[in-house]
Amino acid sequence: MRDPQTLPKAHLHVHLESTVRWTTLAEIGAANGVPVPPREHAFAGFADFFDQNDLVRACLRRPADFHRIAVEFCEDEAAQGVRYAEVSFTAAGHGDRLGDPTMPLAAVLDGLAEGGERFGIDTRVLIDHSRRRSVDRAWRSLDLAERYDGVVAIGLAGDEAFPGDPFADVFAAARDRGVHVVHHAGEACGPDSIRQAVTTGRTERIGHGITILDDPDLVAEVRERGLALEVCPSSNVALGFAPSLAEHPLPRLREAGLVVTINTDIPSLIGTPLAVEYARVRDAFGYDDAVLAELARNGIGASFAPDRVKERIRAGIDAWLA
Repeated sequence: MRDPQTLPKAHLHVHLESTVRWTTLAEIGAANGVPVPPREHAFAGFADFFDQNDLVRACLRRPADFHRIAVEFCEDEAAQGVRYAEVSFTAAGHGDRLGDPTMPLAAVLDGLAEGGERFGIDTRVLIDHSRRRSVDRAWRSLDLAERYDGVVAIGLAGDEAFPGDPFADVFAAARDRGVHVVHHAGEACGPDSIRQAVTTGRTERIGHGITILDDPDLVAEVRERGLALEVCPSSNVALGFAPSLAEHPLPRLREAGLVVTINTDIPSLIGTPLAVEYARVRDAFGYDDAVLAELARNGIGASFAPDRVKERIRAGIDAWLA
C-alpha cells in the first residue's frame, strides 16, 4: 500500500475556522484578551463544534489573526499532500461582527497567497452563508465574491432545517455573473434538501449529500448531471450523521455511480487531516491504491481549479499510482 500522504490531492470541503491549530488559537486569544482553555478532551459532537466556532470568532479580530491562520492552513494542507484546496470561509459574517466588511477576507486571501507561495499549494476561497442569516448578507457575500479574484464560489451552509429557497435569486445571480455555487445539503436532512440545492439552489457540487440514496430518482438525476458529492466520513460520524465509519454510506454512493470526493470538513476538531481521512477510508472499506487514486482524481475533476493546475495534479496522481 502506498502512503496516502504522498498522494496528490484536492480538498474541496473544509472550513477555515475549523482548521485553526489550538496552540495558534491560544496565542491569538492571549493577544486579544480572550482566554483559551487547554484542549484536554476528545471531540464531543455538536456542543463542542459550536463552542469552538464561538471561541474562534471571539479570538479572530485583527488582520494579522486572519492572515496567520490562512498561512498555517496552507502549511498543514501541503503536509497532507494537498496540492489544491477550496477552503470555506464565512467572510460576510466576520465582516459584520468586526464592522469591516472586507478586512477578514482580504487578510485571509493575503495569507493564502503567502502560504501558497511558501508551501507549494494552490488555493481558492468559497464564501459560505448560514441558512439562518439574512438574504441581505447573502447578497453581500456575492458582492465580496465578485470583488476578489481569490474567491471562486459561494454557497449555503448551516442548519438544513432552514430552507434554501429564499436565497434562490442570489445564487441565480451568482451563476449569471460567473461565480460558482456550492451548497451544503443532504447531511442532517434528507433528499429534499439536496433536490432544492440542485434545482432552485443552482449548485454545482453537493456538500455532503450522504442522504441521497433515500431517493433513487434523485440519485439518477445527480449521476446524470455529474454533480460530485463532497463526502466527509469522519466528520459525519463525529457529528452523529453516520453511526460509525464502517456503516458510512460511502461505498454505496460509489456503487450507485455517483462521483465521490473525500474531504475532512472540520479537521482540527476531530483530529483527522486529509491524508488520515484517506487512510481511514481505505482501511474501513478495503480499498486499494487504485481506488484512492480514483477518489483523488474525482476531487481534482470536481474542483474549480484552472486547467493547468488540474493537469499537474492528475500527472502527480498517475505518478503516485505508477
